[in-house]
Amino acid sequence: MTMAIGAREFTPEQIYSNRHWIAFTVTLAAMMELLDTSIVNVAISQIMGNLGATLEEVTWVSTGYIVANVIVLPLSGWLSNYFGRRNYFMGSIILFIVASFFCGNASTLESLVFWRIVQGLGGGGLIATAQASIYEAFPSKELSAGMAIFGLGIMVGPTLGPTVGGYITYHSSWPWIFYINLPFGLIALLLANHYLPNSRFKQAIHRIDWVGILLLAVGIGALQIMLERGEHQQWFDSGEIQCLAALTIFSLVGFIWHELHTDHPVVDFSPLKDRQFSASLIFSFVLGMALFGTIFYLPLYLQSLLNYNAWETGLVILPGAISSGVTMAVMGKTLTKLQIDLRWIAILGVVIFGISMYQHQTFTTESGHADFFWPLIWRGVGLGMLFVPLNALAMARIAPEQIAGATGLYTLIRQLGGSVGIAAAATQFTHLQATFKADISLSVSEFSQTTRDYEFLMQQLLASKGINYADIPETMHRLLDAQMTAQASMIAFEHLFSQFSLALVLALPLLYFMPTAKNLDRFGGDH
Repeated sequence: MTMAIGAREFTPEQIYSNRHWIAFTVTLAAMMELLDTSIVNVAISQIMGNLGATLEEVTWVSTGYIVANVIVLPLSGWLSNYFGRRNYFMGSIILFIVASFFCGNASTLESLVFWRIVQGLGGGGLIATAQASIYEAFPSKELSAGMAIFGLGIMVGPTLGPTVGGYITYHSSWPWIFYINLPFGLIALLLANHYLPNSRFKQAIHRIDWVGILLLAVGIGALQIMLERGEHQQWFDSGEIQCLAALTIFSLVGFIWHELHTDHPVVDFSPLKDRQFSASLIFSFVLGMALFGTIFYLPLYLQSLLNYNAWETGLVILPGAISSGVTMAVMGKTLTKLQIDLRWIAILGVVIFGISMYQHQTFTTESGHADFFWPLIWRGVGLGMLFVPLNALAMARIAPEQIAGATGLYTLIRQLGGSVGIAAAATQFTHLQATFKADISLSVSEFSQTTRDYEFLMQQLLASKGINYADIPETMHRLLDAQMTAQASMIAFEHLFSQFSLALVLALPLLYFMPTAKNLDRFGGDH
């Protein structure tokens, strides 16, 4: 059997011989896309100053990208069938590159937000398509190695965003966080043109389901915006959030009903009939919460409580990202050679992740680089051990022609898990911070000898700094309040890290519905 790819044809044997190039190509593109989910966050202040935008306005630079991203994810299987996987993947890279150029060249906030949305539409087509390409390029006995390569991009991409963004904004200017995509995007485009095959299992598209596309775009878009803006708008106390929630429910319920009753659905829900895939989706949702939640809140802790800049924050996080990549590489080699029950690997990954979260309890407002090293190393190892087996288990029983759509759903659920985790943790953090600050304040009173000693020392210190005697009480109380807030925030962060670990532990019973390694003989090149 051969497959026409432009003017070239690839046999399955040629695809197999190019499998590592295919994995590298699609992982490079996916990593580039994921890098842009977090790289812009460290340049927010520069963008605000240059474009004259408020903080609320400039958040749409991130929100627009993520919303466009999640809208495209469940459509990726259908779009791959409609355009051909190779054409769709290369078209997505081109769209991403062009949008990146215009993002860097934007002179107004409106144009920057517009091109970020376009960039998100291009980027959303890269992740699920990349994963589906790896499933077909690698035979079952080597699939774990291919997923390890892909997992490296998934785990390292968003983690390196603050590091790369911090370095660029510190040494140059914010447009270069977008211009940096151009050379890497062109490399990925050239490699895709040379190595990437079309799917052997492409299904003909007879009619475009415009109603389904519209309902999906509105529903997923409204849900993502609600999650992004919920905490800022005080959730359901806000009319905006209430409208978004109603729009989400109406659109998504309508979308599901429509897809189940149309002959040409834009999203195929049939893989959900397999309880193993459905269980994997739920586990992936929780993994997304733990992965993206810790990626989001650890830099926030480092920058808000320890006053690290973006570059210093990136250096702290980098060892954990490297350990995650190394772990997945080892997993790929190990699982290729040995028939190990993947569920035990996943359980061990959760245990190691839990150990790292427990070590996070030792962080204080005085912690330094050495204190973070091993907890973040173990965090990377735990998540790395989870990613590869969970991906393999998810697709174990999916038919070849359903792989593209299934990977789109799987990736969407993981991304939504991250969004829900961040939004829920933001609300929980606010509540925990207020609760712990109230608890701390109970021990800070004029009747406490410790408080009187502290006030005496502060008076002496402020007086030595030349503070006017009449202003010392107000200044002292302000500093004391700031310290109580910092300590309450520290305890709140520690509780959040523990809750992410607990969420994964509670998800472990889902492994009961998943097969052992001996059942994973229906992958990739063996189809």
